[in-house]
Amino acid sequence: MKKRTLFNLLKYALAFGLLGWVVWKNWEPEGGHGLHEVWQRHFEQGEPVHWGFFAVAVGIYLSALLISFVRWFVLVRAVDLPFKPVDGVRLGAVGFFFNTFLPGSVGGDIVKAAFLAHEHPGRRTKAVATVLIDRAIALWALIWFVAILGGVFWLSGMLEGDAKQQCESIVTIAGIIVVVTLLVWTLLGFLPPHRAERFAGRLLNLPKVGVAAAEFWRAVWMYRCRQKSVALAMLLSWTGHVGFVLAFYCCANTLWDGVEPIPTLTQHFLIVPIGLVIQAIPLFPGGVGVGELGFGGLYGLLNASKSLGVLGSLVQRVVCWMLGLLCGLVYLGMRSQLQADVRETGGDFPGATSHSPLGPGTSQRETSAATK
Repeated sequence: MKKRTLFNLLKYALAFGLLGWVVWKNWEPEGGHGLHEVWQRHFEQGEPVHWGFFAVAVGIYLSALLISFVRWFVLVRAVDLPFKPVDGVRLGAVGFFFNTFLPGSVGGDIVKAAFLAHEHPGRRTKAVATVLIDRAIALWALIWFVAILGGVFWLSGMLEGDAKQQCESIVTIAGIIVVVTLLVWTLLGFLPPHRAERFAGRLLNLPKVGVAAAEFWRAVWMYRCRQKSVALAMLLSWTGHVGFVLAFYCCANTLWDGVEPIPTLTQHFLIVPIGLVIQAIPLFPGGVGVGELGFGGLYGLLNASKSLGVLGSLVQRVVCWMLGLLCGLVYLGMRSQLQADVRETGGDFPGATSHSPLGPGTSQRETSAATK
């Protein structure tokens, strides 16, 4: 327990240390227009903040977040697990709270999977599968989002300016990933069920990650047979991603002085999904530090001021923390029940990391039995 606590504290130290370094590097950068100027303008000279943009960002981000909760609900019902919409929202809120404030970015997933496993004994693998596929579809939809919208922007001549070549490279890479993954997804349709289960059995023999790998493979195969639900989940993801992009764009405008140019809204549709992927790196609680570094780099890639990218990410972080605390109120009302559910499934309560989505107590025997 002490080692685990120390390890988690080191993650916080790493995250906030990186955040401090990023802010310091962009406080008074060469050429001016750094974070120090923003501080002087708004907090010393009293220049008004664009609160309208901030309010819109909060509203849009909350709407996109709710859509992500609905996506998980759709995936749960797709595997015939009885589940109420209100539970999807409540558990989604708890998951967002943990993923925003706890290191590892998996704590909320453990809670959601454990709750379903407790409600449906003997169907644990399906419960875990819903969480794993929800994460996978969100990432897959992000790549599709960049490829499809970027392709439309490219063909319509909207990718203009100094960053045209960089934008086209982003769209090309996303398009290649989409083609390759779609080909693999199509080929899975020709795989007989007995061969899919045999492959899952082989994955179980992998050291340390065997159980998690086998569960994820079964999840992919399970949902490959439920194409309509996957299509609906992808549509919900795309809708949510539009919201996340618009929310970040509003965050970037909240403290913007209009002097140094920021990427256009079109360009934000290409870089914000990449920034969200960077922000999801597990070692950083809520993406603290690495998110600001990533968005600063993406702004720089498009020949905009890195400081403005960092500034937009910091405003977005305030939005996430506000909504995360709101979701924390939902967690306080469910804390006792959730703790009992996680312990009963053999896992550790969020804050710990484990190789199995339900914690180190999930054995290969239990996983195999649940599948049967």
